[in-house]
Amino acid sequence: MRELQEKIRQEGIVLPNNVLKVDSFINHQMDPKLMKKIGEEFAKRFENEGITKILTIESSGIAPAIMTALEFDVPVVFARKRKPLTASGHLYCSSVYSYTKQETNEITVSKDYLLQSDTVLVIDDFLANGQAALGLIDLARQAGAKVAGVGIVIEKSFQEGANLITAKGFRLESLARIESLENGEVSFKTEECVSI
Repeated sequence: MRELQEKIRQEGIVLPNNVLKVDSFINHQMDPKLMKKIGEEFAKRFENEGITKILTIESSGIAPAIMTALEFDVPVVFARKRKPLTASGHLYCSSVYSYTKQETNEITVSKDYLLQSDTVLVIDDFLANGQAALGLIDLARQAGAKVAGVGIVIEKSFQEGANLITAKGFRLESLARIESLENGEVSFKTEECVSI
């Protein structure tokens, strides 16, 4: 997705420890036109999968998930990082380690909103070590739902996440695949030249 790549080149900030900061258009402030195009692209890539729910994790995954759900005309379910007081044990739970925050969260989804009859598309903003996506897949598995695939806005291809997901047999579609963040420069995988 060329427009996303250009936005990353222009506004992304490479920090130490292979962290890419995209706060100006994804993680803090959002570019709604770009988010709309992201949703359209995910819908195009997964259009024949019979998607009934979009599953994401709070908070940065919510915007691309909502835009994707609009295209499919299905609900978004987002996993919470803190158990709501109103849930009282009626939850699917999975543990997820955050690479950027260096902490483990127990993510939860109400059993009311993730069903065995669902075909789920997992959407998230970043894929690095794959823990968030695998945690979401685990929640869907606990519900008995089918996982149609995983859609990622920005994949760090030099980290293990993509291999972990595809090794488990899940389809992975990433809109921008970063090959390297060395010397403060963003390098993309060459096959990522699709224009929308």
